[in-house]
This record gives sequence, C-alpha cells and structure tokens, in this order.
Amino acid sequence: MKRRSIGVVVFVGVFLSVLAALAMAAQDKYAVKVPNGLAFSEFRGYEAWQVVSISQDGSLIAAILANPVMIKAYLAGVPGNGKPFPDGAKLAKIHWSPKKMETFPRGDGARYPA
Repeated sequence: MKRRSIGVVVFVGVFLSVLAALAMAAQDKYAVKVPNGLAFSEFRGYEAWQVVSISQDGSLIAAILANPVMIKAYLAGVPGNGKPFPDGAKLAKIHWSPKKMETFPRGDGARYPA
C-alpha cells in the first residue's frame, strides 16, 4: 500500500513538472526577437488573423496574414484612397516547409497508389 502511494505521488509530481515546463515554453514564444529588434510579442494573436494571400515557391509555402485593423483599412480603400494606414495595422508572413505524411505518401491527398 505504501509503495503504491509513493508511485502515485511520483507520477503526479512528474505530471505537474511537465505541465509547468509546457506553460513556460508557451510564454517564451513571445520573448523571441529578430536581429533588427522586431519582437514576436508585437504579433500576439496572429493565429486568429485573416489570411490575405498564400503562395508557393518550390517546396516552401507562405501565407500573409492581416490583423483586424489592417483588414478594416483595406476595406475602406487604403492606400488607394490617399489615406495612410492607421496605427496598429499589421501584416505577418509565415513560411513553412511541408513534410509528407505517412498516411498520404504521394503528397496529393490520394489514399491509394495510382
């Protein structure tokens, strides 16, 4: 009985340690800065921004995202209407290299070999 309770305590301790490490890793994401000083924290919430454009260059895929302030400015006609972009308008471009999934090795989404 005593051995079992020690095992439970160890398991709970390891589980809580893993949760704490994950929480700290998520917080560190916004501490990243690029060499010219632009901070990743300036783009907090970009995951929910609207996709404006996507492109593919060879094997790389890119998406341009705009925050709600930028979308509102575009809908109002900026920059063609002669007005400047409002404060807080932001764009972000994300690049990634796709990897083939084992479940779809052909890469075209087909389930069965041709």
